[in-house]
Amino acid sequence: MALRYRAAVMFIAAYDPDWRHQGAALAGELQAALAPSALRVDHIGSTSIPGMAAKPVFDVQVSVVDLDDAAAAFDGPLAALGFCRRPYEQDHVPAGRADPPHLWAKRYWNRRVPGEQQVNLHCRVAGAPNERLALLFRDWFRAHPHAVPAYARFKGVLAEAVGDREVYTHVKDPVVDLVVTVAEEWAAATGWSPSVPTPA
Repeated sequence: MALRYRAAVMFIAAYDPDWRHQGAALAGELQAALAPSALRVDHIGSTSIPGMAAKPVFDVQVSVVDLDDAAAAFDGPLAALGFCRRPYEQDHVPAGRADPPHLWAKRYWNRRVPGEQQVNLHCRVAGAPNERLALLFRDWFRAHPHAVPAYARFKGVLAEAVGDREVYTHVKDPVVDLVVTVAEEWAAATGWSPSVPTPA
């Protein structure tokens, strides 16, 4: 069932328990297709968080040693799977961080083939702060399910209010920054590490 958070080009769907299994299958498919350059492939983003309403688009992170080498190696296999590379090569740097932008570089492909899963594929350097943030964001929400409804509600209201994907993202970024500030404290207190993949 879909939540009625719909505007011109935005749609937030109620959580589907099957997203977990679909994400795991997708990560496995991509790991096989992109080996050996893909050090790990993780289902990330809202569809990877139990109970989280989300755009019905899967986010996947591929961790690599070098972005340019990975892009050259991945273009062919990803094209065969219906992915196109897009010119988005820089992640948002959270407020209050003085990191040089190159630490937040990435390569990005998406798949928008009718009848198939819609996917955003984010390729990031293993150990880089943007790779770590994606995993921390997911794992903090998984460990704090009581926070999921509030964040889901925020996304739904925002989508209904703005109806534009780019504006939606720009407004959401500072809220993600707030979540990550709390998540970093949790990571320090618990010894959380992104070094071992967690179940999708």
